[in-house]
Amino acid sequence: MADQTHVLFVEDDDVIREATQLALERDGFAVTAMPDGLSGLEAFRANRPDIALLDVMVPGLDGVSLCRRIRDESTVPVIMLSARADSIDVVLGLEAGADDYVTKPFDGAVLVARIRAVLRRFGHAGGGDRADEAPSEVAGGVLSFGDLEIDTEGMEVRRAGQPVALTPTEMRLLLEFSSAPGTVLSRDKLLERVWDYGWGGDTRVVDVHVQRLRTKIGQDRIETVRGFGYKLKA
Repeated sequence: MADQTHVLFVEDDDVIREATQLALERDGFAVTAMPDGLSGLEAFRANRPDIALLDVMVPGLDGVSLCRRIRDESTVPVIMLSARADSIDVVLGLEAGADDYVTKPFDGAVLVARIRAVLRRFGHAGGGDRADEAPSEVAGGVLSFGDLEIDTEGMEVRRAGQPVALTPTEMRLLLEFSSAPGTVLSRDKLLERVWDYGWGGDTRVVDVHVQRLRTKIGQDRIETVRGFGYKLKA
């Protein structure tokens, strides 16, 4: 188990939980499966998994609240599972700090692909193998944009001299913007580069993460270019 990628899976439906656990284990993951949010939080603290899959609607402590609790303690990647693609729960989960979401019912192969895509961004491999490649990086050094400083080697960000705490996904998003300041990056391009989507994805993932990033580095630092995407003000 030490050499495997450890997944925490929180799902209250017994059939879905057991079937998904078996499918993930067949793909080489080690899985801790829990039926409710409180036991999921205990398992997270006890096991410190590599990634968490959280169903939105679980008893005791709902998935969104559990995501917030996890994010308060860790930057471990989180994928939310939602029964409806158009649900407000999707946005709430992303705002709580989730890195991605998958709509139920889901195909096992799609779920595994999304897990592996997230893990690649965080420097893990999927299915028990170590990552062979480091994530793409901006050329080393300290980049300055007004009162914002980005240390691309130390992976640290400061605003007006004060450290800014970013999740790995937020950091990768900021690095993409800082690699081409003043250049408009489309939502699809950001999905491809930051979320490693080789297929179409929901651009709400980008929009919510941009908004979260703005609250940390300054609302006016990232500009919306209507109909095209976003750009970092040089």
